[in-house]
Amino acid sequence: MGQIVGAALVSHHPGLMQCEEFRVLQGAGADSDLIPGYARVRERIEAVRPDVVMIFDSHWFTTGYHLVDGGARYSGMYTSDEMPWYLHGVPYDYRGHPELALAIDGVARERGVRARAVQHPDLARHYPTINVIKQMRLDAWPIVTVSSCQNCETQHFLQSGEVIGEAIRRSDLRVVMLASGALSHKFNGLDWKPNHPRIFHESNVSRPENIESDKRAIEAFREGRHDRILADWDTDYRKRPWEAHGAHYLQMVGALGGAECRSAGTVLSDYENARGTGNVHIWFDTI
Repeated sequence: MGQIVGAALVSHHPGLMQCEEFRVLQGAGADSDLIPGYARVRERIEAVRPDVVMIFDSHWFTTGYHLVDGGARYSGMYTSDEMPWYLHGVPYDYRGHPELALAIDGVARERGVRARAVQHPDLARHYPTINVIKQMRLDAWPIVTVSSCQNCETQHFLQSGEVIGEAIRRSDLRVVMLASGALSHKFNGLDWKPNHPRIFHESNVSRPENIESDKRAIEAFREGRHDRILADWDTDYRKRPWEAHGAHYLQMVGALGGAECRSAGTVLSDYENARGTGNVHIWFDTI
């Protein structure tokens, strides 16, 4: 019987892919704490000895279906079409896990959930996957990436996660899940002036009410109260909104049992700003 042996919410913002000198300059003399935070997350991943790492990618937007990449290998040179002056020339080469992707597809069809595996070898990559693979050297493991279906409601993301959790249980695999994305995801305007000289400082997040909301979520994570997050989802967190309307987190927690999940979170980085969005690394023990 397969297991989800660990899970994490991780940031992927492009500033973390810049050179250390640039990051320290932006940080008013100190690097982003998300950088050493990646090493802390990787230590947790290594400790649970996964067979596969699954990444919920908050930039892989799909329509009509939740998609799971089922290719055997992905390689190439990544350039962001969003900000090619800032994120370009990133090589990637990593294995997929077609068997797990197809197993998810099978459970989805059995349950009537709109999730499918896709096996196109030239399927585009996105930086929520590429950045965390590079920063945590995740190419040591097979990677399976899951999309964020943009015409979904909250229950659809949870159902996608339930399908994934069931497919993992029916396998003989040990899987770590990474929800790659921010909490509140409201960008600062082009003419915005920083509130604090350290660009990563939380006071530079776009709105005070978003900071307050993000910190409520982080405290609920510490306590393992995912039921509280889900109960407040439509009235609080979706309104901020979270990145990809929270698809990355909702699918992950759906696989962990949804509102019944009590996996407590360990915060492995400072809570930081990135262009107005709220970012943090949080690890969830699942076994």
